[in-house]
Amino acid sequence: MALLDFLKNKKGAEKSKKTDKKPAKISAEKKEPPKEKIEPASIKASPGKVKNAKFSYEAIKQPHISEKATYLAEKDQYTFEVLPSYNKQEIKNAIEGIYGVDVLSVNVIKIPSKKRRLGRTEGFRKAYKKAVVKIKEGQKIEIL
Repeated sequence: MALLDFLKNKKGAEKSKKTDKKPAKISAEKKEPPKEKIEPASIKASPGKVKNAKFSYEAIKQPHISEKATYLAEKDQYTFEVLPSYNKQEIKNAIEGIYGVDVLSVNVIKIPSKKRRLGRTEGFRKAYKKAVVKIKEGQKIEIL
């Protein structure tokens, strides 16, 4: 069967290739020592005060803009939508890192999902978590 001989040759060639392989020699070259990890520089907010530069951009989804939020902004309180998995301390670190302000307190509000209807189709509006952040007097966050 001359037609199938080429298949036999391929199988035989693969076997011979596998047996011909020799283990690679590991050369004793000089390896460079691993480079030092460079940590982000600390952010200086005011003279003598150094803040930690480790923060998460993921914690803050977006600023929550409403009538009440604009009234609170006049009193140095800003409202943000945050991911539900983050706690007050992580939100505080994120706001301080992103906007470079001193956060005095963080209040967290969980907004539940609400039933909504469009014609005969019923559904739910998503639940989310909102954080009201009070910052030091005289500092500002530019949201818009």
